[in-house]
Amino acid sequence: MTESYSNASASSTSSLNSSFQDTEDDQTIASILAEEEISNLGGRLGKRLSHLDSIPHTPRVNGEIPDVNDATLDHERLSERLTTYGLEELQIEGDGNCQFRALADQLFRSPDYHKHVRKQVIKQLKHFRKLYEGYVPMKYKSYLKKMKKSGEWGDHVTLQAAADRFGAKICLVTSFRDTCYIEIIPKDNSPTRELWLSFWSEVHYNSLYASGDVPSRVTRRKHWLF
Repeated sequence: MTESYSNASASSTSSLNSSFQDTEDDQTIASILAEEEISNLGGRLGKRLSHLDSIPHTPRVNGEIPDVNDATLDHERLSERLTTYGLEELQIEGDGNCQFRALADQLFRSPDYHKHVRKQVIKQLKHFRKLYEGYVPMKYKSYLKKMKKSGEWGDHVTLQAAADRFGAKICLVTSFRDTCYIEIIPKDNSPTRELWLSFWSEVHYNSLYASGDVPSRVTRRKHWLF
């Protein structure tokens, strides 16, 4: 793939037009499924962390899983931060799809749409390869083939691609010792919504809400996404 924003062939233009239509469909689906205005929810959460500095986000693949002791300390640190800022997690299934499930919950109010979110992220990575391949320390085709598989863990490259694809600022409250808060901003457009996730470093993602506002999720009919 050699597509870029500024120099695309006619066939590439057709593909990109199709991808933009997919994005419009995403927005329509989101409006149907949302139980409340995402932007309002994100704004309320954002005020709680507005005094924190966000470090510049650099997309990267996953690092090594920490040992049990480090993971336990990381989880305690994350829990303390969430309590401090009045945030609460919607617990996401730990089946390897947790990043995509958490994003689906924030986008469509249902983690069950994780396959659709993964599909859209892969489209973004394919169509705009030059934006992401420099962050991937392996053959890019191999990376895409791996990331297509259900159960493959998302990383900070797929988070950037999700922000770009859905026009969203992804707000990440982390367990990192020296970094509490990371904002992942779309590269070429102003964000139209905020998505709030917690990140237990190299272990798990959950979907974030204000304390007391965590919804009860029920299985939804999947409309036309699959």
